[in-house]
Amino acid sequence: MSQEQPRRPHAAEQEPVKYGDVFQVSGELASKPIAPQDAAMMQAAETTVFGQTQKGGPAAVMQAAATHNERAGIVGHSNVTDITGREGVTVTETDFPGSRIITESVAGQVVGQYYQATPVMHMSATGEVRQSAITIGEALEASARTAGNKPVDHSDAAAIQAAECRATGSDIIAPGGLAATAQSAAAYNEGLIGDESKVKLKDVLTGAAVKLPADKAATREDAEGIMSAELRNDPNLTPHPGGVAESVAAAARINQRENEF
Repeated sequence: MSQEQPRRPHAAEQEPVKYGDVFQVSGELASKPIAPQDAAMMQAAETTVFGQTQKGGPAAVMQAAATHNERAGIVGHSNVTDITGREGVTVTETDFPGSRIITESVAGQVVGQYYQATPVMHMSATGEVRQSAITIGEALEASARTAGNKPVDHSDAAAIQAAECRATGSDIIAPGGLAATAQSAAAYNEGLIGDESKVKLKDVLTGAAVKLPADKAATREDAEGIMSAELRNDPNLTPHPGGVAESVAAAARINQRENEF
């Protein structure tokens, strides 16, 4: 008795991988299948900025999606999505003191963002240019830029409290300080539906370095303690990309690397 061979689904029977399936985008772009030439454009843009495509980055995600769509016969190898062709893809760098933000966009919508801590340079009294260690306060300010639109939750508040304690060397939570403000924001946000009216990280952490009564250079021990506090209070046990714990960890890595020279 012969067995029926498995039948390859026709293109009409396969759902395309659309931008909205793999990225947090909206509008016309979200409903568009990812095409091979879209991925090729993002690969070229990433290579220009990074020197290579990023493992697990938007270009890699787009390539995997485009390959699926092409094999399913939904798009051709030379196809480009109309809105992507009109508005293009970009990979841009924005430098701040102590940090750099790299943003990847398709048709004007952000599909990836990276935070990199960078050395801060100062000139000594002798005219010699030296690197300043990145402080915990400066790392908190960096997280306000990289994850500023994230609503404050209890994991953020715990990380900010740990950061304040380590920066000041005191376990006392100062009334009206960063930690107290973050705790109030997390409690306030918990009772709200939707993110629009919630207090964001940027509302709490902008200007953090001057709001702290004392500050210190970020160390590996500081980073580990702050990361532990954030993870203990996160239901997914995952640090937020560019958030408090990751920002302090990045600062600590740079400080440690510079101390080795």
